[in-house]
Amino acid sequence: MSLPKVGVSACIIGQQVRFDGGHKRSSYVDGQLSDVFDLRPLCPEVGAGMSTPRPTVHLREVGERVRMMDDKNGIDHTEAMQEFNRRAIPGLANLAGYIVCAKSPSCGMERVRVLNEARTGARRDGRGLFTEALMKAYPLLPVEEDGRLNDLALRENFITRVFVYQGYKRLLEGDTGEHELLQFHRRHKLMLMAHNQAIYRELGRYLAQSREQAIETRLAHYGEQLMSALAKPASRRAHTNVLQHIGGYFKRDLDKTERQHLHQTILAYRSGQLPLMAPMTLLNGLLQRFPKPYIAEQRYLTPHPERLALRYHL
Repeated sequence: MSLPKVGVSACIIGQQVRFDGGHKRSSYVDGQLSDVFDLRPLCPEVGAGMSTPRPTVHLREVGERVRMMDDKNGIDHTEAMQEFNRRAIPGLANLAGYIVCAKSPSCGMERVRVLNEARTGARRDGRGLFTEALMKAYPLLPVEEDGRLNDLALRENFITRVFVYQGYKRLLEGDTGEHELLQFHRRHKLMLMAHNQAIYRELGRYLAQSREQAIETRLAHYGEQLMSALAKPASRRAHTNVLQHIGGYFKRDLDKTERQHLHQTILAYRSGQLPLMAPMTLLNGLLQRFPKPYIAEQRYLTPHPERLALRYHL
């Protein structure tokens, strides 16, 4: 499987493109993630024609619109940024994810400062002009900020979404029919169960009742619901439910002592005494001893490369 192509704000991987001529390198993104993602760097501000170094820019309300302003020199960069977006964003359709620079007036995903028109105060609910256009053009694309990747649950969830979205894009690009769509859903059932049981049930009903619809319509609806379900990290309670569900497949294979050990390990994970990897390792060991084809094919068990060791900390 080829590495997922993931866009990234260029400063995050050490390129000296920031307003002060420096960078904002993330050792995690430019280190571990560069081994599992094909990172595609881009600096929208440089792409829009701004120099490096350059005067700082910020978002400011002007009338009913939010503009990208260099107030020191009285320059409005909004049109230049919008023109860059029109040129660049159509070429990003092959991406499976995007990592943006937090707080940036071009790249910030949330809580970007927006000055009021008089410059006497600010709200912090803005979004960078590039990232806003990117997310509007590709609403299913996993997008995350570099700083939020320090949160282990958000990190694991983003990486999971990237790999799932890459698989979904292959469905869109391939010769997909009923069989391929149902196989994809079958492999992702337990992942959906862990993240959103309501959508898990809805998709099951939808696939059973929509066979007369065009495959393009079904794929579009499926993708929207799939990525919506994965938008938030799964809780310990939800993981516990799925772990117990998997454990039920081995009930007849285990003696009382082994069943009790599995049960206690899962409960220890739920209470926070053990990481998710503890019951997962136990279940994978059982799967080697007692093969269960349906469980073995579940992406829930291997949502991302093992070397990232993400579930050792959840």
